[in-house]
Amino acid sequence: MFRVLFLLFIAVPIIEIMVLMQVGAFLGAWPTIAIVILTAWFGAKKVRQQGLATLSSVQTKMAQGQMPSDEIVAGVLLLVSGVLLLTPGFVTDFFGLALLLPQFRRALIKAVQQKIVVSQVAQGGFREQSQQFSQTHEQSFRQEFVEKSKEQGGHTLEGDFERKD
Repeated sequence: MFRVLFLLFIAVPIIEIMVLMQVGAFLGAWPTIAIVILTAWFGAKKVRQQGLATLSSVQTKMAQGQMPSDEIVAGVLLLVSGVLLLTPGFVTDFFGLALLLPQFRRALIKAVQQKIVVSQVAQGGFREQSQQFSQTHEQSFRQEFVEKSKEQGGHTLEGDFERKD
């Protein structure tokens, strides 16, 4: 993972500089700078708009007692989109704008969820195992508590406590 990130931190700026130089040679310096600033402004505006809509959707699903997994992944993708759009350059702007498209984002969400499901199955279904583990321990704790209570003759212990925050 370190090698991939290192390569990205080296390759992306070099590609961005090359593209900026080519566009600057074709359009001129000031139009190129204007386009970079406009894409950052437009992207920030759209990311904010879609981010607020996603946040509203998360709150609605949570109020209904549902898990907003799609919306959480969409929020992360919108965050990545915002970072890419605010980074100066045309290549990062292209990927940032692509993440703003709902169809592209939905496809990425499905791919991420499939990857998560596959990794959970490969690990043995963490969620089911942890649920069984907690239920088993809860039952054994209750049995132990009832047995100790019966051994002590059913007496209730009284006491005082003081909260120290």
